Amino acid sequence: MLLYQSETYNPYFNIAAEEYFLKNFDTSFFYLYINEPSIIVGKHQNTTAEINTPWVFKNNIKVVRRLSGGGAVYHDKGNLNYCFIKKGEKGSLVDFKKYTLPIINALKSLGVNANLRGKSDLVIDNMKFSGNAEHLFHNKILHHGTLLFSTELPKLNSAIKADWSKFADRAVRSNRSTVTNILPHLQKQLTINEFTEIIIKTALSEIDSVKKYELTTTDKKAINRLVAEKYSNWEWNFGYSPEYKFYKTINTNNGLLNISMEIKKGKIESVKLILNNKTFDNASLIEQSLINTPHYYPIVKQKLELLFQNNINLPFTFPEVLEIVF
Repeated sequence: MLLYQSETYNPYFNIAAEEYFLKNFDTSFFYLYINEPSIIVGKHQNTTAEINTPWVFKNNIKVVRRLSGGGAVYHDKGNLNYCFIKKGEKGSLVDFKKYTLPIINALKSLGVNANLRGKSDLVIDNMKFSGNAEHLFHNKILHHGTLLFSTELPKLNSAIKADWSKFADRAVRSNRSTVTNILPHLQKQLTINEFTEIIIKTALSEIDSVKKYELTTTDKKAINRLVAEKYSNWEWNFGYSPEYKFYKTINTNNGLLNISMEIKKGKIESVKLILNNKTFDNASLIEQSLINTPHYYPIVKQKLELLFQNNINLPFTFPEVLEIVF
């Protein structure tokens, strides 16, 4: 088995590396990485429905879609991510108990009573500290999970605070849980680096041959190509979302403003604005400006700013219009 510990906090690179290792190596991998603040969404999720859009973009939080299914998770430098990639027999590859057991054993060796709850959550005192997901590729399994060690939990809660009532779709929803960090439950205080070494030692204790791996120039180029072509792109991270309908109502200085939109392949296909249950002057200018626009905060914000700079006589403000679109 090859052991690789990432040297970067770049979530685009680290998530791309998972796909690269899975699809380009016959050897098994145990891969660990830590990301800068970011949200990692499941393959089949509606990204916009899973994140607190204004907060995320105001705080420059990167958003990345991964290969595996499941729900959205928040990463920061207090969160350790682990990934097993192994060959196996088709039909017996999916095994959450097998790949979470080393984590449970490592924590129990530290005096922490951790357990697997349901299919994929690891908990301490029924509070979640690890979400896990898997992805199959031919006769190989990629199992990865988060380990909240000393994450800034208020920021985690802000980042993935979402209002699903605004969305009508068939996307996979995240299961929101009460979360906890591992650090407060330890009998002896550790740094995240010390904790990482314990995870490595426990996870690899029953494996006969382990070799540390360093990325070659060829590896880095290939992973960076994946980053450029896929993992840093709007098309994958947002546009890949299933089609959905969006509804929202807000109070403005001039009454109740309603919006309804249809989004396909990440772009706004139709939009209707209603003020106090009636159409209003210049509503069509806003509606037409949004048609065929990605339902993506930076682009929508830029378009609306340009519209309001033209001094359109509207019964509400730019911040109000931007608020209702997300």
